[in-house]
Parts: sequence; C-alpha cells; structure tokens
Amino acid sequence: MTATRQVQFTMISTSSVLLLAFELSASKWLLGFGTGLGKCRRVEIDAGDMPRLAREIALAKTKFKLPPSAPVKSLYEAGRDGFWIHRWLIARGIENQVIDSASIEVDRRQRRAKTDRLDVEKLLLLLARQQLGELTALKAVHCPTAEDEDRRQLHRDLEVLKQEQSEHTVRIGSLLVTLGLKPPKLNREFPLLLAKLRQVNGAPVPPGMRERLLREFARWELVHQQIAKLERQRAIRIRDEETPDILQVRQLLELRGIGLQGAWLFTQELFAWRNLKNRRQVGAVAGLTGTPHASGDSSREQGISKAGNRRVRTLAVELAWLWTRFQPESKLTLWFAEKFGHGKRQRKIGIVALARKLLIALWRWVTHGEVPEGATLVNWQDKLRISRGAAKLQGATS
Repeated sequence: MTATRQVQFTMISTSSVLLLAFELSASKWLLGFGTGLGKCRRVEIDAGDMPRLAREIALAKTKFKLPPSAPVKSLYEAGRDGFWIHRWLIARGIENQVIDSASIEVDRRQRRAKTDRLDVEKLLLLLARQQLGELTALKAVHCPTAEDEDRRQLHRDLEVLKQEQSEHTVRIGSLLVTLGLKPPKLNREFPLLLAKLRQVNGAPVPPGMRERLLREFARWELVHQQIAKLERQRAIRIRDEETPDILQVRQLLELRGIGLQGAWLFTQELFAWRNLKNRRQVGAVAGLTGTPHASGDSSREQGISKAGNRRVRTLAVELAWLWTRFQPESKLTLWFAEKFGHGKRQRKIGIVALARKLLIALWRWVTHGEVPEGATLVNWQDKLRISRGAAKLQGATS
C-alpha cells in the first residue's frame, strides 16, 4: 500500500478551494493536497492511475472538511507526460495549469535540497500564493487541444526521419572512405554501383563490408520512402483541404521565399492555435527576445533568451537568410543591409534580429492581412507544383 502522510506546512488561506500539486515520474506520482490553512497532505499513487486520482481528490475534500462541490485548482510541471493529464483534469472541472519549470523560484543563497516531497510542497506553496495574487512569475504553458497537437505530428515526424536519413548517408560515406572510395550519391542504383566499385589495388569491396553497406542502404531506402510519403501527404492536404490552418499555409506560401516546410511548420507550431496578441508575444514564443543586463553604468546585451519553441526559432533564422535573397527589395532586407551589411560577424548577429522582425511580419500577414512592405507575392499553387511531393500528386488525385 502507498503511504499517506500529513505534515505541517506554512501556507496562507485560499478560502474553500482544494489545491493540488503533482510531482510526476515514470512509475509513481506524488500528489500534494492543501487549502492554505497550514496542512499539506501527500499521497503517492501509480503513474496514470486516474481512478485512484479521482478517489484521492474526493478523499482530500473530506479530510480538509470541504464540501464535495468545492472547486479544485491544480498544477504540474511541463515535461515528458505532455498535456493529456491537463485535458483529463479540465474535462472534470478542475482548473489546471501546466507550468514552465524554469519559472519556479529558487533560493540562490545556498545549495538547495531536492526531493519529490520538497518539490511538491514548493509547487503547492506557489499555487497558494498565485491564487492570492502575490506571485506573478509563475508562467503557465499554453496547452494545445488534442486536435492541434495531432496536427503537429506530420512535420515533427519528417524532422526525425530526415535526421535519421542523414545519419545513414554519413555512415555509408564513412564506411566507403575507410576503403579509399569516394561515396556516390545515394539512390536506388546504389547496389549496382557498389558492385562496380574498386579499391586502389583494384580489389572489389570486401564481402563483409559490402553486406554491411547493403543493410545500411536498405535502412536508408526505407526512411527515404517514408519521407516521400509524408511529403506527398502534406502536398495533398495543402492542395485539397479548406481548414483554417491550411488556408494559413497557403497564405504564407504566397510570399516569395517561403516554401512548404516553412509555411507548414510556422502554421502548425505557432499561428494556427496560439492566440498571439502582440509582437512581443510572437518574439517570446520563439525565444527571440533580448536579455539585457544593466546595473549602474554597466550595460550589455546577453543575446537572445532561447526560451521558446526551438523549431520555430531555427526555421525563422534560416528563412531570414532566404528572405534577403528572394525579397531583395523588401523593407526588411533593406533595413538588414543598411544596419548589418558590413562584415561577416555583423551579418550573423543581425540575421537574428531580422528573423524576429520577419516572424512578426508573417504573423501580421496571416492574422491581419498586412503584406510585408516591399514584399513580392506569388501564386501558392506554383510552389506546390514544383515541390518534392508534387511528382505523385497527379496519381493521388483519383
């Protein structure tokens, strides 16, 4: 049986509200219950045991002499468990928050002891302080719906597959180099090319090495086929669907310099489901905000925060370089050339600033219909026809 303990815990009153904090792990969950009246009740349950969780919530209301209809407010740290717990709690009328662990206060004066018990008590105290309006630094993560989260799977799967394909490509090339052979371009003809390759002494590739290379190529070919299938699915959805997110993808494709990958990722990771209200939120969600350090006469910039979506941030920087190439007459490109056009180092620094400005301009384009000043528009269907997934679009029509 799991242990249930009741300890003295200094908190402040939050009226008749049951507070619940989670400390999650792969096998066990530690629950911390409280009302802010000086007691913290800790319960350990098996991970994912939701019937037991429901019973413990009801039991906690009884222990703290709260009515069965008393509201419950909870929180847990964002991590490997994702958002399914959040949705389960919300569906049962529990006001839940998923918080960024980096926003939790830490005493910098001394080394801090860390156990699950201390962590759950800390979370419970922070929740109580937040309910009373004392704490504003506790930052909640914006949780996507199940549908929004599911739409992100295609491009994230593509990302993993392309990384895996690169690994197989590098491994095949490295193995051939050990024999003094120049790696050929990988395609379906590779097994035939491999049989014709000769080492410096005229000998063919040794049988053990040849079999290993063919096994590696078989894995490469499988991943290549899966990538092609996903890219074809993406192209078909852009062509045929009329959902709000696909319409945003098409709108981004109308800008010269924005391809299928950029338009799709920006939409599904950022624009389609986040209710962004201003340019500061756009920059912050991508981790492209500055981190100034000023004290007295000392003032310096520490670089961007990087406390945001790494996929959006990486792609924004890549597209910023493409923007300067394909949109040379736009106001953003002219600003970049004037301010950072001298010196390689200055350009590398300035491209991050351009990435932030470009991301804000794209947000205004898909949200308010404001075309970036000086930008050239093209037909999105033309981009679709020349994409990698377009080769088999005709066959997928019927």
